[in-house]
Amino acid sequence: MSYPAVPVQPAAPRLVRFGILGCADIARKVSRALLMLPPGAATVAAVGSRSEDKARRFIAETGLPAARPHGSYESLLGDPDVEAVYLPLPTSLHVPWATAAAARGKHLLLEKPTALCAADLDAILAACDASGVQFMDTTMWIHNPRTAKMREIVADKDAFGDVRVIHSMCGFRASEYFLQNDIRVKPDLDALGVLGDVGWYSIRSILWAVEYELPETVIAHRHPVKNQAGVILACGATLYWADGKTATFNCSFLTNLAFDVTVYGTHGTLHVTDLVIPYEEKYGEFSVASKSNFVKPTIGWDPLPSKHVVTTDLPQEALMVQEFSRLVQNIRDAGGRPEGKWPAITRKTQVVLDAVKASIDKGSEPVEVAS
Repeated sequence: MSYPAVPVQPAAPRLVRFGILGCADIARKVSRALLMLPPGAATVAAVGSRSEDKARRFIAETGLPAARPHGSYESLLGDPDVEAVYLPLPTSLHVPWATAAAARGKHLLLEKPTALCAADLDAILAACDASGVQFMDTTMWIHNPRTAKMREIVADKDAFGDVRVIHSMCGFRASEYFLQNDIRVKPDLDALGVLGDVGWYSIRSILWAVEYELPETVIAHRHPVKNQAGVILACGATLYWADGKTATFNCSFLTNLAFDVTVYGTHGTLHVTDLVIPYEEKYGEFSVASKSNFVKPTIGWDPLPSKHVVTTDLPQEALMVQEFSRLVQNIRDAGGRPEGKWPAITRKTQVVLDAVKASIDKGSEPVEVAS
């Protein structure tokens, strides 16, 4: 007597075990994202701080009871149960701890700005490459499905044409306490100031719009605002491409909250007002105008811009961690190689940021962007 074969169920994917290296406020957002992931994606195995008590408090306050506390960063990196590290330390500490994590074979999810300069980032990426570990920065909006939908529209040559001009404004009104005490205004911790913080998003949004084609030249706007320690609180720049494309951006700790990006093509215009952090975490809008013309005798527009709405089951930070975990699982379980797209676009963002900073330091002289 024969019996039908029992189908073999594929094994459930093994969780990616994260260690959180540092208890910064942004780490609470990423911890929440990890808790939102579907089964089989990831878990927090450990939290490391400069004191074990602080690590214990972070674990209790963020609802991570299964995580082990470590009283030093080195102790967390030595934890054999940790296979991926999320690193939200001040930028000045990224090189030593990111390279140490990679050297221990830990996949690296690194908070932005990733480094103080491209040379420092190159040291981090070289360490990741040498150990065969995945690298990704934490530009969360890139993982939002709204971003993918906007890419479809900008790539439509008939409806949108060629990108010619981009404007980006990212800023928020920092409190007086922030302006005196936050690490982002301290030259020994995050010396890039606003340029490295929300300026990173402005630069990334511009590069995203042109499919990461580097500009030829950058000129910083005159009179950036700095604090007494010389850290930038507000600045801007214009980027130039050889084919005539231009982009301008401003970033500020001194304006009302804004994450506004407009992309102008030869046939279309795309405008999003909440790019970096959507007004609602599972719902995002943007508007598109295409082949716009006047209603004669110049009394209106035809056609009117259209509103597009994109929804998501998971917020963008959870989608970021989910994608990073998928890449780690592919390397660990299927013999895959690290995805090179992520370090490549991080480096391009850093290279442009370096050029803007150099132009600021040179009194708004033009600076060529290194390839």
